[in-house]
Amino acid sequence: MLGLCIKAENTKLRRSVVWLAALLIPVIPAIMGTFNYLQNAEILTGAWYSLWSQFTLFYSLLFYAPLIGIYCSYLWRLEHMDHNWNILMTMPVSLSRIFAGKLFIILKVTLFTQLWVFILFVIAGKYVGFPGFPPLEIFLWTLRGTLAAAAIGALQLLLSMCIRNFAIPIGIALMGGCAGLVLSNLGLGLWWPYSLLMTGMNSNSYEDKLSGGVLPFLVSTLLFFLLFSGISICLLKHKDVKA
Repeated sequence: MLGLCIKAENTKLRRSVVWLAALLIPVIPAIMGTFNYLQNAEILTGAWYSLWSQFTLFYSLLFYAPLIGIYCSYLWRLEHMDHNWNILMTMPVSLSRIFAGKLFIILKVTLFTQLWVFILFVIAGKYVGFPGFPPLEIFLWTLRGTLAAAAIGALQLLLSMCIRNFAIPIGIALMGGCAGLVLSNLGLGLWWPYSLLMTGMNSNSYEDKLSGGVLPFLVSTLLFFLLFSGISICLLKHKDVKA
């Protein structure tokens, strides 16, 4: 049954604007980060690491969480139209699997986005004249930041499920990302879900923020994931058809 739910959600993505957003929007922080690096190249002497710090400064702050918000709002958009919510509530499939199917798709599209961001990073590095390729560590930071999408995806799916408006959950994601930067700088990044994106990607930093151990990051991500997924499934089970 879960496979059928995933297949149904995949159908929504065919020829959808989601893929266009995943391709085009990351180009904006890529240009901003590269330009900022070139403007400060004299003081940014860490080569690939310096470029990464500028790249992720804009991407993880202003674009990563809203992108996930776009994906989640799009997946719930159909259910919020006409009487499709009634169809969802009467389907012979458990609501937990319906939610899991949506979350699986969010993680798939986010992984695609993250890999594309890393490719843009490599292109930018070549453009500014770096030899070779980025350290493997930076690629691992990219994947680690993708793990945080499990928590943010669950949260944004919850918001988009409860809020019929397409844009409001995306705006919440943007504000959450800005608050995440403040809390990260205060050392409270593991206590705020949107900060996990920045912590995982080692945003705006040369040294690994999780060098002392990745376990607290993984535990925090898992707890937020279970919390928001649990709330979403509970709300779904108590929702009724709309007259």
